[in-house]
Amino acid sequence: MEQFENKNYYDYGQSENYGQTESYGQAAGNGDTGNAWYRPYEEPQPPKKKNGFGLKVVKYVALGLVFGVVAGAAFAGTSTFFGKITGNESSAKEEELQGDDLHIAKETEMEETLQDVPLSASGAVTDVSGIVEQVMPSIVSITTIAKTQVPSFFYWGMEEYESEGCGSGIIISQDEENLYIATNNHVVAGADTLTVFFADEASVNAQIKGTDESTDLAVVAVALDEIDAETKAKIKTATFGDSKDIRVGQTAVAIGNALGYGQSVTTGVISAVDREVTVTNETDGSLITNELLQTDAAINPGNSGGALLNLKGEVIGINSVKYSETSVEGMGYAIPADTAIPIIKQLITREVVNGMDSAYLGISGVDVTQSVSETYNMPQGVYVAQVVEGSGAAQAGLVQGDIITRFDGRNITSMEEIQSLLQYLSAGDTVEVTIERAQNGEYVESTLQVVLGRKR
Repeated sequence: MEQFENKNYYDYGQSENYGQTESYGQAAGNGDTGNAWYRPYEEPQPPKKKNGFGLKVVKYVALGLVFGVVAGAAFAGTSTFFGKITGNESSAKEEELQGDDLHIAKETEMEETLQDVPLSASGAVTDVSGIVEQVMPSIVSITTIAKTQVPSFFYWGMEEYESEGCGSGIIISQDEENLYIATNNHVVAGADTLTVFFADEASVNAQIKGTDESTDLAVVAVALDEIDAETKAKIKTATFGDSKDIRVGQTAVAIGNALGYGQSVTTGVISAVDREVTVTNETDGSLITNELLQTDAAINPGNSGGALLNLKGEVIGINSVKYSETSVEGMGYAIPADTAIPIIKQLITREVVNGMDSAYLGISGVDVTQSVSETYNMPQGVYVAQVVEGSGAAQAGLVQGDIITRFDGRNITSMEEIQSLLQYLSAGDTVEVTIERAQNGEYVESTLQVVLGRKR
């Protein structure tokens, strides 16, 4: 596929419509159809460590979708996703996430065959087939259809196109009605329809259960009565490992729907932990920064939402982005499991709180956008313009001039995001709020515990 080698053709033809960064083209995932737009080559910026504010956008790209403009033609590569899976039962101590008491297994006792992974004389892993066989029934492919309006080339006005894309997902839990699948927000954002392909090639329609743009996480729900008994016997929930115990140099295995051709496997090592990665939200131009795992296991378009595994077959990360530049190889990134788990739980269980129990923070705020942040050397977030006397915010110590950068475990770039999170919280809930406060000419970070008041 020579067209993927052109240094001016970024992201291998991914969509820029799903919150992805530095994506300037649309093309079908198999490289055979679709349109593409190009831009001049630019020198990439290296990743930065945690060293304050003023971070620039780096050439990281969200890899959720192999994306193409389709007009009645089928998307090549999506009809055949998996080889046959035997569906052997795991000996792992898997605990299902059910009802209101959701929890994800943190310990596992894999079969002896997974403990004794073959190594070469130099200590390199030579065979991960046992791990793949164990985990593949927990991985799915996700196909999305989005309707996009673009200016017509033939007449004045707009013309509608159906855009099809592919990503990956991880089966994480079920309740009495639904099977829940974790993926990336940019995989499903803007989609009109979703289709999930399981390990036996069976496909079902799915719905978005919840999304969190700040961490690029989403949960997709599939009705259990839509899945036939034969498929249910061949799929299972994944086991999550503790990403806090990961060390640089440990072996990593990535599974995902690369280029929309179906599940594929790559191996490598953990290259870095807590790597601060900044991408641009294409919907509003804001910067989103998260601490991710870095790996040199190949992460390709369509891998987003797939699993990054350790040698026990545990999910230690959810593949999300890579550094896209022809002179750079082996820089893929995944959301750590310990970051993803609490957010996934919330996305499954949260419900909008109405009436007298609605939460009230007690501030008025102004968005500190990317341009304002760069112009005035301020942290990006929400500038506290006013604090209501006696409110939970005031009692916790928020003052005018503070800039809120995180709220309830989420990175914050706008007041709208805070309000969106507040709708799922109740009066009396305690939330962690991270602020930056100007002191002696620089911003100093601190974290406050805010007891939310009752909405008036």
